[in-house]
Amino acid sequence: MTISVNGRTIDHIEGESVSRLLKRMRFLFPMVVVKVDGVIVPDDRFTETMLHDGAVVEIIHLTSGG
Repeated sequence: MTISVNGRTIDHIEGESVSRLLKRMRFLFPMVVVKVDGVIVPDDRFTETMLHDGAVVEIIHLTSGG
């Protein structure tokens, strides 16, 4: 059982949320956009949004500057 994260295949962990995946993948940057199967997950739903086997996850770091 696997999921895809930014084009990379990794093991799927049953019951893993977006929040736990971010910690496992060491995405510590405070501003990220996460899409699961092409749908944006609001950051206030990271903890409750569970990943399924075969999910396609995209994690995008947001940066600002001038």
